[in-house]
Amino acid sequence: MSARDANRQFWQFGEWVDVVIDDRLPTREGKLLFVHSAEGTEFWSALLEKAYAKVNSSYEALSGGSTNEGFEDFTGGIAETYNLGKAPPYLFKILQKALGLGSLLGCSIDITSASETEAVTRQKLVKGHAYSITAAEEVHLHGTPVQLVRIRNPWGQVEWTGPWSDNSREWDGVQPEEKARLDYSAEDGEFWMSLSDFQQQYSKLEICNLTPDTLTSDEVARWNHCQFDGVWRVGSTAGGCRNNAATFCSNLQFVIKLEDVDEEPNDGEDGCTFLVGLMQKDGRTERRFGRDLNTIGFAIYQVPDEYEGRSNVHLGPDVLLRQRPVAMSSTFINLREICGRFKLPPGEYIIIPSTFEPHRKGSFILRVFSEKQAATSPMEEDISVEVEEHKIAESDVDPHFKHLFMQIAGNDAEISVFELQQILNKVITHRSDVKTDGFSLETCRHIISLFDMDGSHKLGLVEFHALWTKIQKYLEIFKSVDTDNSGTMSTHEMRGALTVAGFQVNSDVIQVIVSRYANAEYAIDFDCFVGCLIRLEMLYKMFKTLDTNGSGKIELNILRWLCLALN
Repeated sequence: MSARDANRQFWQFGEWVDVVIDDRLPTREGKLLFVHSAEGTEFWSALLEKAYAKVNSSYEALSGGSTNEGFEDFTGGIAETYNLGKAPPYLFKILQKALGLGSLLGCSIDITSASETEAVTRQKLVKGHAYSITAAEEVHLHGTPVQLVRIRNPWGQVEWTGPWSDNSREWDGVQPEEKARLDYSAEDGEFWMSLSDFQQQYSKLEICNLTPDTLTSDEVARWNHCQFDGVWRVGSTAGGCRNNAATFCSNLQFVIKLEDVDEEPNDGEDGCTFLVGLMQKDGRTERRFGRDLNTIGFAIYQVPDEYEGRSNVHLGPDVLLRQRPVAMSSTFINLREICGRFKLPPGEYIIIPSTFEPHRKGSFILRVFSEKQAATSPMEEDISVEVEEHKIAESDVDPHFKHLFMQIAGNDAEISVFELQQILNKVITHRSDVKTDGFSLETCRHIISLFDMDGSHKLGLVEFHALWTKIQKYLEIFKSVDTDNSGTMSTHEMRGALTVAGFQVNSDVIQVIVSRYANAEYAIDFDCFVGCLIRLEMLYKMFKTLDTNGSGKIELNILRWLCLALN
């Protein structure tokens, strides 16, 4: 018999993935090994499990996890978890609003040992069992309002026998029209219980909030939803949590603008409610290779007044380390996703997702769900260069400097690339406060390309004077950043040093710089620092020359491209 193909979509890290499987299922002695139905001729659950195993690389990869992972992978929603022993006082409002938004709600009773799995309590609740919540309503018992929650056992049987269960005496005190509206006595595995009993009997509440594209009904409200991909790269954007002051500000930053307050606040106080979910990618796949999940979390800071309305900046230690976060994830934890619900006054805030420790690589998705429209975007710089030009005449050069130059340059009064390398290396090796492997010929050629104004491929007096002035400035910047007097600069300090030197770049450029100029310990020595800045300035000037109409775009034929690339 030929196998038949079946198609299923799963949400995987920000996108819907098509999974095609056949109907061959793993068995032993004619019985299904894994998920199976009580009905011997029903196979949909086993086929669904096979598709889920395929998207996660194996059946083994499905071992462990949480209800929330399934919620999200099957719906694309964002899941939040509440410990009912520490539930917020406005839990009933959260339940009602979630149901009104079409969210999926589940609850369960924790077990303390494997033997308690699916054990039935005296009042017919099943431990370690996944229940769903289908309604939250207020009724009147002899005129007094009571908050009720409707819960469903997916078995379709074994129902709660306590207060407000089917046909319990509490219903005798409720008006007939309310009883009819709530359908309180159907024998279908669905039952009502008071909110207080719900919080006492159950341990955990899970809410999966759905994205607008998932909902087809016009009868439910919709969250506003934004999603961003990001990467923690060692040496550039893997800055760790705030405990790591030297690297924390290197993390990627995302701005959210909250303008409209909630229409019906859960707690009765004005504010803007939003959810933040931080998910690390490919956790199950990484586990196959013995790599654990990163410990992840996020912090939220208020944007200072002087930066409001701008998304082309990157907040540094002068801002972030001088104020405390206004909100943050409840903890840093090694789960696939961590999610939090927050309520803040209208304003602009930045969200900083990070690993707990610095220098931990990984990919992530940041998702933001807001009750009202809230503009969210990466908070990153535009690329720009503002470098000082030291244009002086030969007559303005200091006589002592001119005398030294003539001694170095020789009869032709110009310095070649080989002479420049000797001069720079001789000067820098006499300094014990900076480390260097020596200036390479490539760096010296870039220097001459940048400062050679007359096309001689050498440096004359004025050209060498401009170079010397610039190197003195770069040395001051390098020393100011090298706060531990190691003689090198951490790659995480490179962004700040570039800014002082007049170069505003984004994280993509920083990553290229780290790959090109950092050593194995992610440190940059002085000659690499100078070489980087010279190269940046040269590339910027090339671009400005070719961008004749100031559009920010250039077009090159193959000849011009090769000439530029080889320069």
